[in-house]
Amino acid sequence: MTVLDGFRVVQIGPGLAAAVCGRLFADVGASVTRIGCDRFTPLADHLNGGPDGGGDIGSADLIICEGSPLTLRQTGRDPEILRLANPAAALVLISPFGQTGPRAEEPATDLTLHFASGMARMLTGQVDDLDEPPMSPIGEQSAFLGGLAGACAGMHAALLRDGSLVDVSIHEALATIAITELARAGQTGFSWSRKRVADGNGATVCILPARDGYAAISPREDRQWASWLAAMGSPAWGREPRFATKQGRVANWDALHALMSEWSRWHDKRWIAATAQAAHVPSFPLCEPAEHLESAQLRHRGFFRPAMVCGQTVQVPGSPFGISEHAAPVTDSPPAVPATARLPLAGIRVLDFSWVIAGPTSTRTLAAMGAEVIKIEAPGRGDPGRTSELHTVLGQAKQGIVLDLKQPEAVDIAKALAANADVLVENFATGVMDRLGLGADALRAINPRLIYVSASGLGRTGPEAHAVAYGTLLQCYAGFAGLNRHPDRAPRVGMAWLDPMCGLMLAFITAAAIWRRRSGVVARVDFSMIEAMLWTMAEPLLAGQLSDEPNAPETGRVYRGAGPDDWIAVGSDCPLVQPIGSVTDAVSVLIKAGFPAAILSRSSDLVADAHLTERGFWDAYGLGVVPGLPWRASCGRATGPAPGLGADTDTVLQEVLGLPAAAVAELRQAGTLG
Repeated sequence: MTVLDGFRVVQIGPGLAAAVCGRLFADVGASVTRIGCDRFTPLADHLNGGPDGGGDIGSADLIICEGSPLTLRQTGRDPEILRLANPAAALVLISPFGQTGPRAEEPATDLTLHFASGMARMLTGQVDDLDEPPMSPIGEQSAFLGGLAGACAGMHAALLRDGSLVDVSIHEALATIAITELARAGQTGFSWSRKRVADGNGATVCILPARDGYAAISPREDRQWASWLAAMGSPAWGREPRFATKQGRVANWDALHALMSEWSRWHDKRWIAATAQAAHVPSFPLCEPAEHLESAQLRHRGFFRPAMVCGQTVQVPGSPFGISEHAAPVTDSPPAVPATARLPLAGIRVLDFSWVIAGPTSTRTLAAMGAEVIKIEAPGRGDPGRTSELHTVLGQAKQGIVLDLKQPEAVDIAKALAANADVLVENFATGVMDRLGLGADALRAINPRLIYVSASGLGRTGPEAHAVAYGTLLQCYAGFAGLNRHPDRAPRVGMAWLDPMCGLMLAFITAAAIWRRRSGVVARVDFSMIEAMLWTMAEPLLAGQLSDEPNAPETGRVYRGAGPDDWIAVGSDCPLVQPIGSVTDAVSVLIKAGFPAAILSRSSDLVADAHLTERGFWDAYGLGVVPGLPWRASCGRATGPAPGLGADTDTVLQEVLGLPAAAVAELRQAGTLG
């Protein structure tokens, strides 16, 4: 993997989030020098493993440090000292709550960060019994999210070559995983309830018991539901009027799930998934992470690689980015604009063919970093994100156009736009763009400098490349859903964790490809979501292979408060036996005493949070606010309203393609523009 060949990173200190950040850079070819890093646990040994780059701070393109402001000063890693050593390098500082704000020095653990960010409330989905304690996910996921945010922000900052400073908050990185819920709270004041309401989203995606475990299915559309009934042998109950519509299936969910479970218990989990996929119904078995070590799909893509961890040879996750490269003319250079107005992607044009969450999250970041993002949607309803507050956030600062790609004239327009673009991002099912004549090979002939980024469930190559997949199903397939549950509870699908996390990875690799193109090499990116999920699940993957893997240390405890769903989390060394007074009082006392502690936050709590307000996390929008990015950067970021469906069609076709207004009007009359 050489997309960052020649890019130099220095990673300083023992922080696990910094190690995740450095690992991602190393996995795509960067030279990473590690100074004072921790290798005392299997996960840390894996993340910090491999050869060091052999460079020093003075020659780095990027410097990564982790710690609160006080910790950085006490350990000699104060930002001003690091700037003196290398004024041109981008500097990424990762900490639990950021370098500024009233909580900047607050102690934290993986568990308390998940509580403070609201992730523990939503992780496992809605519950039937509020006595079920909330929990944090397995595998130090706060470090992974913080590290990914650092890599994404740092790669963009490094494009400027001006010593930009990036301040990453792990708390904010976790909170933005629930981007829809944050936007809804910011606009309406409504907070998601942990108590199950109606089907708890089960009619969209659910888990069924199997003879040998569980299988997840998602017959969310009416045609998929009809196909699923046929796959189950067309049971008589499937013809009952109460199940005829999705609304009816939601209203009668408990009865429906019981009926499907009566059928599924007689079959193996892989048989259920294969039968559903054959009927074009998205489905996957729930697997243990170690089951994927024998996956034919991952073997085809060369995802796992051998490595020494704690003195044993094991298989570890490789890069989730399939990269192919070709030469192209060198014309790139940093944008010639005033330093006060520079953004990392100024002058970069992105065609956004993505939809729902993962792709639009990445292009939202690209737009925030200064790219001109043209969002292309189908006529009618457009991106499904428009049915909720999702588009309000992920559509920010983009231009929106409508093209009916079923018409040849619309495809010709898309090709003409590609000829004038730097990047194309798409996350359609495998084969769709090729059938439209908009595949990577076809567009390379038109524009050899176009960076083509594809995101799909299992990658564009391999025996499972055409499997129908959604992010929540892939969480089940990878083992994430099965691991993140209490032992006495059946697994639940949980929140859409994977999609927004993939958005960070996609924005990172796009910025890396832009850096690479400056040397005359253009990347085609084939991103696999299941590989991204497994990349962040390195700890359970290692635990299944190491013969003498040490017991995981206790991460903390959860206590119930007086309210119907009030909980607090405390660090493992905290002396608390039972909460004292209200949960707010208990947490305040503990933090003042130096112990990590956090209340289980609601989305509305985050809207009112003084720390997030002081850090500028929230942007004014309409009568409320919407969440920003999980970092503050000296280079700033672009903001702007999300476009209406097709609102910028005329402007884009006239200004980018030079079409006269009369020609655009003719295209619209012909239905090409919806």
